Amino acid sequence: MRYLQGEPHALPGNRQPLGGYSATHFRFDALDGVATITLNRPERKNPLTFDSYGELRDLFRALAYADDIKAIVLTGAGENFCSGGDVHDIIGPLTKLDMPGLLAFTRMTGDAVKALRACPQPVIAAVDGVCAGAGAILAMASDMRIGTARSKTAFLFTRVGLAGCDMGACSILPRLIGQGRASELLFTGRSMSGEEGERWGFFNSLCAPEELMQRAQTLARALADGPTFAHGMTKKMLQQEWNMSIEQALEAEAQAQAICMATNDFHRAYHAFVAKQKPEFEGD
Repeated sequence: MRYLQGEPHALPGNRQPLGGYSATHFRFDALDGVATITLNRPERKNPLTFDSYGELRDLFRALAYADDIKAIVLTGAGENFCSGGDVHDIIGPLTKLDMPGLLAFTRMTGDAVKALRACPQPVIAAVDGVCAGAGAILAMASDMRIGTARSKTAFLFTRVGLAGCDMGACSILPRLIGQGRASELLFTGRSMSGEEGERWGFFNSLCAPEELMQRAQTLARALADGPTFAHGMTKKMLQQEWNMSIEQALEAEAQAQAICMATNDFHRAYHAFVAKQKPEFEGD
């Protein structure tokens, strides 16, 4: 079953299940509320194409209305995460476009990041091996990142004569690892090792390559079992408060928390606590 928009049997409030979605340009699997998106061209280290960019953007937009998906794991097939934009399918054609065409492309890639960050589900990037260019951006834009010692993360844009300010890198990366470290990576385009990435705060944790997917799926499963409405609110506020003063943030959080206090999950947690039981959240 493949559907993203315009389906005749959408649920009230634009809610639309995506567990049965059939992807065209990558692999999509869903089980018990956890969706796994796998960039699936291992023979080329899972590069992105115009089509995969567009499908990722549309899928993350649709996930905003998919209440059957509670958490997302983003990864790559084989022993690599993503090598960035495909040299033959993207870089070559870009050299032949005029300025309006180039701007349409860069806005489209930025829209993919916007959609990833706007979907309410926590996104966990499971990163092994090469994580370069736009692949590094997808990992950076995710909510959490689990890597391996052999992860090699590189923002390669200056290596091909482009600025490091691509797809939100100059905004998001300094917030993860600090201005000076982000400046070094974005100016030089060098690879950041897995150990360095964990030490700097890019990776939440490292594990053995053979344990990577189990670790990511376990975290996603725990999040999916939690208060998913509240998780969505947390993600929204983490992003929106970047542009707020402390006073504005305090008021925004007061409103957000009051909304969460009106949910059934909040009441479920209270009654479970009183009964000395573990709460069973349902996301409403």
